[in-house]
Amino acid sequence: MTTPPSLPGWTHTYSGKVRDLYVPAGLPADTAPDRMLVVASDRVSSFDHLLTPPIPGKGELLTTLSLWWFNRLAGGDGGAPIPHHVIADADVPEAVRGRAMVVHALDMLPIECVVRGYLTGSGWGEYQASQTVCGIHLPDGLHNGDRLPAPIFTPAHKAPLGEHDENVTFDRVVELVGAARAERVRQLSLQIYERAADTALEHGLILADTKFEFGVDAAGTVTLADEVLTADSSRYWDAQAWRTGATPAERMASFDKQIVRDWLTAHWVPMQGEPPVLPDEVVQRTATRYRELITRLTATR
Repeated sequence: MTTPPSLPGWTHTYSGKVRDLYVPAGLPADTAPDRMLVVASDRVSSFDHLLTPPIPGKGELLTTLSLWWFNRLAGGDGGAPIPHHVIADADVPEAVRGRAMVVHALDMLPIECVVRGYLTGSGWGEYQASQTVCGIHLPDGLHNGDRLPAPIFTPAHKAPLGEHDENVTFDRVVELVGAARAERVRQLSLQIYERAADTALEHGLILADTKFEFGVDAAGTVTLADEVLTADSSRYWDAQAWRTGATPAERMASFDKQIVRDWLTAHWVPMQGEPPVLPDEVVQRTATRYRELITRLTATR
């Protein structure tokens, strides 16, 4: 992992797999920050492993898409405003402008809030074995890529850096964050997914699934955080291909990092040893699909 850049006015405090976090410089050690700088890198991860090489321009592309969605969810799509952590019009250092956001500091909840509207990925694997996804029983006879009868909330417990997230039941979420907050994040997750899925479909795209993260602000408000509805945190498919595709690969023509996942599963057994280096062709195709997704979503209709 490359060393995060030094930025005037900010002190680096943490690096995740794909993002670097900063707090205001000069903050006393015993003082909690009221804001943070979130910098999206070009690093790419899959199956909880950091991969090489990075995807050129990925940080800027994902930040652009996150900010577009945050604006819509704040009421730009005509829906009820969703509280989120982005501070509008805040100054971002020149060196990371375009791939960074200044955000309110939150007490982050230790769960990933996954919503699935279609059966695929790890959910398809679990369904084949037990006819369930994260313990939720589903109807007989579903196929890879099928639309579910209704979107389902399938949370995961966030693991420390270097470990693997664990799918959990809603009852476990209640144990982790309390009944009221568990119900609130489930309600918000399903609401945001349905609004975003409607928007995507207007642009010829299917939002198959996505994940959200939430924190709590000083007033106790559950607040949408991290990135949102990007090609890294979501599966987007071409709607026309889904309707007419003859095979799962044709049906689920993707605008996300599925290209990376597919190449890895064909050339590496996930979780066994270090992943191989991504070939240039996979890196370039992924970057192209990320750019196409933004173009499709933000086009005026």
